[in-house]
Amino acid sequence: MVAALVAAWLLLSAAACAPREQDFYDFKAVNIRGKLVSLEKYRGSVSLVVNVASECGFTDQHYRDLQQLQRDLGPHHFNVLAFPCNQFGQQEPDSNREIESFARRTYSVSFPMFSKVAVTGTGAHPAFKYLIQTSGKEPTWNFWKYLVAPDGKVVEAWDPTISVEEIRPQITALVRKLILKKREDL
Repeated sequence: MVAALVAAWLLLSAAACAPREQDFYDFKAVNIRGKLVSLEKYRGSVSLVVNVASECGFTDQHYRDLQQLQRDLGPHHFNVLAFPCNQFGQQEPDSNREIESFARRTYSVSFPMFSKVAVTGTGAHPAFKYLIQTSGKEPTWNFWKYLVAPDGKVVEAWDPTISVEEIRPQITALVRKLILKKREDL
């Protein structure tokens, strides 16, 4: 009996000490103003991670819809996390300061923005490598969208031809589920 209890205790201890699987919120990124930010601060919320560009044909509608989504659902349970990228058609050529000014001035963007990054290839930001690896979907243009659950796992990914309005019901459902879970936990 004692041996069984010791064995059970050892198994539980080993499980408690085992490293948990990596997720999106385990990464760090530099924000648009140059400050290193742990994405951990977004754990417990739903995130829509988007590679944005200022000079793309998808820019106007996506920025408008992303900001509306942020206004409607954020910031306590949801955030758009925008990562400018110049890899596709060189459509994000400006500096971080100019990108931020454009987004805030033109679209009144209130969601978190990060410094310009690569999202594909060997130089891709580690968070995007994770998104690609776990979703099986790699950006081929600007405005790819990855829906990340409160636990940091990728739920779904969409290319830029899928509008924010088309995926709004799925995002809203995930936010609603999060709010209900938080109420149950009280």
